[in-house]
Amino acid sequence: MDVRGTVWFVVLAYAPAWLLTTPLWLTGEGLSWGWAPVALTLMMFMPAVAAVVVTKWISPSGAPMRALGLTNPGGIKKWWRYAVLGCVGPLLAVLLALLVGYLLGVYEADWTGFSGLVEQVGATVVGEQNRTSPTALALTQLGQVFLFGWLHTLPALGEELGWRGYLTKALLPLGQPGSFLTTGVLWGLWHAPILLLGYNYPTVPIVVSFLMMGCFCVLVGTLLSWLRLASDSVWPAAIAHGFLNSAGTMAVIFSQAGHPVDNASVGLLGWSGWIVLILLILVLIMIGKLPVRFQVTKQGISKGVERRSRKA
Repeated sequence: MDVRGTVWFVVLAYAPAWLLTTPLWLTGEGLSWGWAPVALTLMMFMPAVAAVVVTKWISPSGAPMRALGLTNPGGIKKWWRYAVLGCVGPLLAVLLALLVGYLLGVYEADWTGFSGLVEQVGATVVGEQNRTSPTALALTQLGQVFLFGWLHTLPALGEELGWRGYLTKALLPLGQPGSFLTTGVLWGLWHAPILLLGYNYPTVPIVVSFLMMGCFCVLVGTLLSWLRLASDSVWPAAIAHGFLNSAGTMAVIFSQAGHPVDNASVGLLGWSGWIVLILLILVLIMIGKLPVRFQVTKQGISKGVERRSRKA
């Protein structure tokens, strides 16, 4: 394992990202600061900067773009199916997570009336002149989820180039479970400054928010790592990450009025949604997709003779 490159990556991914959050603290406004979205977006690009610096100057790679998964043999023809999965999969996973939360009694849903969405945006019920119906409003919001999923892919690529493009592969000598676990924990801790400000889990104690973010990052990071390794490209993971970020609003779309959504228990961020993530990982294991098996070419006894094998 390239210990030097890995350590430098972590330092370079953490330090600038954490520095970008200092205005949120200095202003005293936290996540409500007007420029907070800009700071958080810039923060997402720091793992990519770290990965490029490491692969280009600290532990040089002969083909850094290929090493990070930006390019790959076969091009888009090899990974477009995984990209489609990265687009559709998060939306279906979030819906399933909301259904699980509803069945467990932690999510109060209004599947057809969309009263929670109406309450939040201040729209009125059907029948009033010049007003938007709840169904039309919900369809508009779902369309925005899909559109914003693609828009979120670019900043998501900033994270994925680092965590999955570089770190997951750099830690593969630990074995795929070790790589996925370590990457997920480091990814979760990377969010520390904004978790302290209430990011994602404002309703629970700080220690619990750290534990919950760590669990979420390990579970969803395993699925993103599978996309990255199975496709030999970072693009499907970036697309999935972008759609995961966009799909977070779906919990509000299907919520019931008078029942605010709590990320600690609802959706993929919440414990009820982890059931879905765990089931998805188990399905990949049961159908033989995890661990990912790589094509290995070995030189035969005679020159020009190659032997191929599959290696996890």
